[in-house]
Amino acid sequence: MKLYVITAKKLIVNLAIVIALFTAVGLNYNQTKAVFQNEASRKLPIYNVQREDKVCAISFDAAWGNEDTHDLIEILKNYKVKATFFVVGDWVDRFPESVKELDDAGHDIMNHSNSHPHMTQISKEKMIEEITECDNKIEKLTGKKPNLFRPPYGDYNDNVITTMHETGHYTIQWNIDSLDWKDLSADEIFNRVTKNVENGSIILFHNAAKNTPEALPRILEKLQNDGFKIIKINDLIYKDNYYMDTAGKQIPINKEVTPLPDSTEALPEKKEKS
Repeated sequence: MKLYVITAKKLIVNLAIVIALFTAVGLNYNQTKAVFQNEASRKLPIYNVQREDKVCAISFDAAWGNEDTHDLIEILKNYKVKATFFVVGDWVDRFPESVKELDDAGHDIMNHSNSHPHMTQISKEKMIEEITECDNKIEKLTGKKPNLFRPPYGDYNDNVITTMHETGHYTIQWNIDSLDWKDLSADEIFNRVTKNVENGSIILFHNAAKNTPEALPRILEKLQNDGFKIIKINDLIYKDNYYMDTAGKQIPINKEVTPLPDSTEALPEKKEKS
């Protein structure tokens, strides 16, 4: 039998090593945690939503042309689907009859700015002007003031998100881009969307893209056959008690998650202009 004798000196050395290891692990944990909180504290728009049920939302940006809007309304009607249309104020000026048709069909008409600028390149005052003018044009035709905003070109920063929040708007992006604006074929659009959709997805289309009217019926049929319920973005997102992860996914707060600071504020009440 071997007898091991541990001297006081050896014991002190071993304890020092153990303490150093635990200290290193603790520092690494704290650094990782700090990075996570720092990244997550960036102001982010909503790209998609954590949902347990099989739902997704489709959206259309309307900024330039209008040749397909009526056809899209008819296709959506045939599949009993309501969508969200983000429209530019200048587009509203040119096509008020389409705004009314969209509203009459039950689709949500939301804010895409008044003149389609890069919002990150203009002042806060100009941002508010862009949003207010577009809101007013939509409300004048529909009687409804938008509460969602999609930045032109998908261009945003902390200032954009904060300003939109202050004006009563949730900033909405997308996690699936059909790329229909690149004139992809109907098959390519179909594959991009249907192969990537998941619970809580927000899908981006455009109202004047070349092959979207051809691709859309197949996409809607495929999604519905796969068990997805297609709803408006306002019915998809959480309005309060949520936080954003680092990828822009909106996650509801429950007992299993710890919210990050200042990430759960509901939008301020809208104040009508006097």
